[in-house]
Amino acid sequence: MREKLPIHLFFLLLFLGANSVLSQRSEYIIGKLVDSTTQEPIAFATIRIKDRSLGIISNTDGSFKIPLRYKEYGNIIEISSMGYQTKEILIESFSVDELNNVKLQPATLELEEVVVFAKKKKQLTARQIVRRALRSIPKNYPVEPFSTIGYYRDYQLDSLRYVNLNEAILEVFDQGFNTTDSVKTKVKIFDFLKNTDFKRDSLAMLSYDYQFKEGRKVIDKAFLSSYGGNEFTILRVHDALRNYKINSYSFVHRLKSDLLSEHKFKKEPDTFLDDEPFYTVKFEKLTSDYSAYGTMYISKRNFAIRKMEYTTYDRTRKLPNGIINKHKTNNQLIFEIITEYHPTNEKMYLNYISFHNVFQLWDPPKFVLDYTSVDIDQKRFMISFNRTPDLQAALNKDNYVFKYKEKEIDFTKIKLDISDKNRKTLFLYPKMSRDKAEKMFSSIAAAARKKPIDSLLLSVQAYNIRDLDGNLINEWTSRDYDQFREFFVQEVKTNVKSPSQLDSLFMDKRRPIFKDQPITKPDNFNDYWMNTPLQNVKTKGYSRNN
Repeated sequence: MREKLPIHLFFLLLFLGANSVLSQRSEYIIGKLVDSTTQEPIAFATIRIKDRSLGIISNTDGSFKIPLRYKEYGNIIEISSMGYQTKEILIESFSVDELNNVKLQPATLELEEVVVFAKKKKQLTARQIVRRALRSIPKNYPVEPFSTIGYYRDYQLDSLRYVNLNEAILEVFDQGFNTTDSVKTKVKIFDFLKNTDFKRDSLAMLSYDYQFKEGRKVIDKAFLSSYGGNEFTILRVHDALRNYKINSYSFVHRLKSDLLSEHKFKKEPDTFLDDEPFYTVKFEKLTSDYSAYGTMYISKRNFAIRKMEYTTYDRTRKLPNGIINKHKTNNQLIFEIITEYHPTNEKMYLNYISFHNVFQLWDPPKFVLDYTSVDIDQKRFMISFNRTPDLQAALNKDNYVFKYKEKEIDFTKIKLDISDKNRKTLFLYPKMSRDKAEKMFSSIAAAARKKPIDSLLLSVQAYNIRDLDGNLINEWTSRDYDQFREFFVQEVKTNVKSPSQLDSLFMDKRRPIFKDQPITKPDNFNDYWMNTPLQNVKTKGYSRNN
């Protein structure tokens, strides 16, 4: 199992992605958002043309790309993020030749303003705030048809390397929050790309396998339906706000009815966005095997849920070397979901959703018994390993279980075959009379000539033996991967006419998004772009601050 880095370092390195800065200067302005106080990157910030719905979301390392053609839509970029002061920057002030470091100031209001505001509002408990927010979903979120157009990606991380990065531009036709998303929502694919600039790993692309304890690809302590292999469908069902009436994920379940009964709540200091105060409510659930932590940011004006974060950990699995996760425990992550909505025309529409889970990819044993045969003349078994074993353990007869007709065989001695220069072959001499040994070996040899030997006739097991590299015989090993699925909205279209349900250009939601799906590009396709993560972003020596 690979060693985990500290959470802050992990995410700092995480998105040093695909294309160099220099190669994109002609098409994009390249920037990175950081906290002005801590210098930490600001992830999932909204970057928009002022007074337009067109925009992008910053990557987890704070990086972003602004197409130069943005100048056609307006000359002011507006950058906002929960807990920070909104910043406006003239597009002309960005450099096209350097990495633009943009610093955001933590949002604060003067104490006098806070006191005046507090006198007007009744003090509510955390649970009361959440209850009102849940009851307000029907009025704060759209019930009329609309569409969102955005950048979708799914990928895995193996030791901080991107693996299997897939990208697409999608338009999602949602019939409104009073409909069942999985049934009524339709999706069109404008374009997609299996990004070959990043490593492709066919094993990591396999579907999850829960049939055996040691499947090829599993999520330990969790189950995730494959939904026909469609990663975007998997992402959509994990939007607990959109699916507030139906089951979404543990332990939120049905957001409308189960969140309050399943968790303990605590009110935190208010958070601000665009000078608007938001209730900050944290909640958690602890069981013997799991721990879950969530945060909601709820408008103090209309109780709209602007942002929701939810993380679940496996309390039976510990991070290595005393590493602590962001919730200050050493438990292994199972999944994390971050969802943010953005107001347009007095209703809340999806801004982005990020779904991150950890899975294990199991590798077959490296060290095994290669074959077993019988020597009738010498009245002995001969076994050979696929790798050279540690002889001290290999010559220990207690490390073998041989059964003939389901009765265990004892041995007088085990010897190394000195003619084998690789020292992989051993002879085992059974403890029985010569006549019984000859009868047993003759029976085994006769059976082997006809077909593979039935385990009821002869079974062979080896235990507690390692090869010279330390691999334990018959031991499956696992590698941890981080899986991400994300959708970043670039444009919201309200009051969109509901498309025909028989339109053949819709994506088949029960088939992989990148397999035999229809592609349709609108006339304004160039308004949208794949915000491929940056790699080799060097800030030292040629960065520029805004």
